[in-house]
Amino acid sequence: MHSKALEAEGSIFDRAKFVQRLKHETTTWDIIVVGGGATGLGVAVDAASRGYRTLLLEQSDYAKGTSSRSTKLVHGGVRYLAQGDVSLVYEALHERGLLLQNAPHLVHVQPFVIPSYSFFNQGFYGIGLKVYDWMAGKYRFKKTELLGKKTVQKLLPNVEQNGLKGGIIYYDGQFDDARLAVNLAQTCAEQGGVLLNYFKVTGLLKDASGKVAGVKARDLESSEEFELQAKVVVNATGVFVNDVLQMDKPAQDPLVRPSQGVHVVLDKSFLKSDTALMIPKTPDGRVLFAVPWHDHVLVGTTDTPLNTASLEPTALEDEINFILDTAGQYMTRKPHRKDVLSVFAGLRPLAAPAKGTNSTKEISRSHKLIVADSGLVTITGGKWTTYRKMAEDTLEQAITIGKLAAKPCVTADLKIHGYAKPQPAPDHLDVYGSDAAGIKALMQQRPELNQKLIAAFPNTQAEVVWVVKHEMARTIEDVLARRMRVLFLNAKAAIDMAPAVAAIMAAELGLSEAWKQNQINSFIKLGNQYLLEAYDPAALKENSTSQVA
Repeated sequence: MHSKALEAEGSIFDRAKFVQRLKHETTTWDIIVVGGGATGLGVAVDAASRGYRTLLLEQSDYAKGTSSRSTKLVHGGVRYLAQGDVSLVYEALHERGLLLQNAPHLVHVQPFVIPSYSFFNQGFYGIGLKVYDWMAGKYRFKKTELLGKKTVQKLLPNVEQNGLKGGIIYYDGQFDDARLAVNLAQTCAEQGGVLLNYFKVTGLLKDASGKVAGVKARDLESSEEFELQAKVVVNATGVFVNDVLQMDKPAQDPLVRPSQGVHVVLDKSFLKSDTALMIPKTPDGRVLFAVPWHDHVLVGTTDTPLNTASLEPTALEDEINFILDTAGQYMTRKPHRKDVLSVFAGLRPLAAPAKGTNSTKEISRSHKLIVADSGLVTITGGKWTTYRKMAEDTLEQAITIGKLAAKPCVTADLKIHGYAKPQPAPDHLDVYGSDAAGIKALMQQRPELNQKLIAAFPNTQAEVVWVVKHEMARTIEDVLARRMRVLFLNAKAAIDMAPAVAAIMAAELGLSEAWKQNQINSFIKLGNQYLLEAYDPAALKENSTSQVA
């Protein structure tokens, strides 16, 4: 559906309308999906596009957890190839090609350079990446090439020169993870699905024979309780997968173990390039990336095993220091703590933990699909790139368990909401794809919305109105973290935007002054978790006033 039609008819992705459907349509859903991250959204899109009555429930916001905190790469996984996991790489390269085909407004080809400080390494990685190209087959992006020292210096002006012999250039995919999540939710709605954020599943319903027959859920905005019947329930809650499993069968062993990955964001001057830097082997045996993203540089990641999961994980000092130190060995301008504009942590749900091991390298990276005796279907593990294939595998299982009429999967060729081919002149609204036209139309209808939220960022008031009306944004955090990504790019800038965003949201949603103030205070507290030094705009204002006095 085109943006202008959306404006005229009201959004099809409307939380209030979806809640009304739950209240007034007494029905048994074909499938209820628990979890609104990459995996759950993928399952919901697949189910709805096959014509099944589909409901997705998310306890927070879409992609609030792991799915908004990736390295922003759509890739086969060069590292997995080195580990010999050929089938995972092959599957991911195929899916990478489909993502570029179905969401070109969010996925693009990104060149990567591996600088080489020994001729042996250049040959070794060059051969591996040629195999990577070959495995991609018809979905190959561009050809891997060996580079001389001067070419590497030209492509990466800030690369460490000492001992540089040359390098390798290869091509992978880059995307905006949280934007893709929102577009998948909209795609599901377009296919007839119902999706609700801030809707927490609190228990499972079972029939007389002990089979799962639906869920108990609470609307966290109204505190209203629901009992929702379903032929099959899919647990796609990522690092929280054990919580739902416990509802089914208390005291069972955990199925996943969280592993924390941290990223720091720097000014683009640290890379001075549209080409990404890839460091193929760090001291802990991982790879490290410095990737241009939304006019900034994203550097990461780490791999730290944890015992517990949380919705807002915190970067450890060791992880921050590791990233800055490792990146600094490859850059002539070394990044320091004072240069970090934002730092964020995400938890990977690694399937099937090996007992007695503390190494995340020994835990499976591929997805795991399990059906409990009760019929609860659980999908976990995997990564963003393979979300569609994970969903397809899950649906095939769910069809059998729920005794649904078999229908073929259509997502390999399904264009994702916002589908639009990239424009020659880049614009910050490009991430909205075809919806950019609706935002521009809104600016024409209401010229006062043309104003920027703050001078340093291009985002306007019109975008806030749009994401509230058409993207189910319910809080300042939804807007600035996952719809506009500012919190992930520059946490101080996001804090500065918060009052303007709160005022627009309160006006659009008819909310009180108390809600507005509470939202601003909560967001300042959250924003400071993305900073290495505390930032309080009110205190700064007081200081500047007292200095003037």
